[in-house]
Amino acid sequence: MHASMQDVAGGGGSGSRNGNQSRKVMVVADPTRESAGALQYALAHAVVDHDELILLHVENPNSWRNTLSTILKMPSLGSSTTASMDVGGGGSTSGRAGSGAAVEGEGVDFLEEMKHACKGAQPKVKVRAMKVEIEKDRASTILFHSKAQKVDVIVIGQKRNITSALLGYRRSGGGSMKGARIIDTAEYLIQHSTCTCVAVQRKGQHGGYVLNTKTQRNFWLLA
Repeated sequence: MHASMQDVAGGGGSGSRNGNQSRKVMVVADPTRESAGALQYALAHAVVDHDELILLHVENPNSWRNTLSTILKMPSLGSSTTASMDVGGGGSTSGRAGSGAAVEGEGVDFLEEMKHACKGAQPKVKVRAMKVEIEKDRASTILFHSKAQKVDVIVIGQKRNITSALLGYRRSGGGSMKGARIIDTAEYLIQHSTCTCVAVQRKGQHGGYVLNTKTQRNFWLLA
């Protein structure tokens, strides 16, 4: 069971790795409970000291959800994980040619709250925030930036219901829903990412996590 947990968790937690090699872990950041749960999981199980944690938020300028994101706050991550934070690695990263730029260290309130949580839980982990504009679709945008940043692990919150499917990945082919096949963003990333992708479902404050990867399905990990 211990070996399986390390495989699903991406080798993080309190365990050590071979040598002193640090890794990049990308958490898909949104003002949702699912994203908050994914960050909790990443801080507890996917990163160790001196790793780099990238908070990636994908904006859709034409989406009503983007408008709401400016007033929404991320659900609390718990008092033990909140603190002020100096973000390492400022500056900017250019996006794909002809697309919007990825701006590091810039974000709305929920990104700031996530960064504070990271400081409280993992003060020796370097944290960067990236806010990028959606391109063809949300899933392929996340996939592109995970490759561009050369991340080792992607962590994304997952909610298994029809709403999350409709708001998740939709195969490109125009704005019309007619003839489109609806695919969950997390499932798309699990199947198409070249690095480990962990989809996280938080089961209550003390109920642990249900995790999905390419090799493990519905793996229950206690908090």
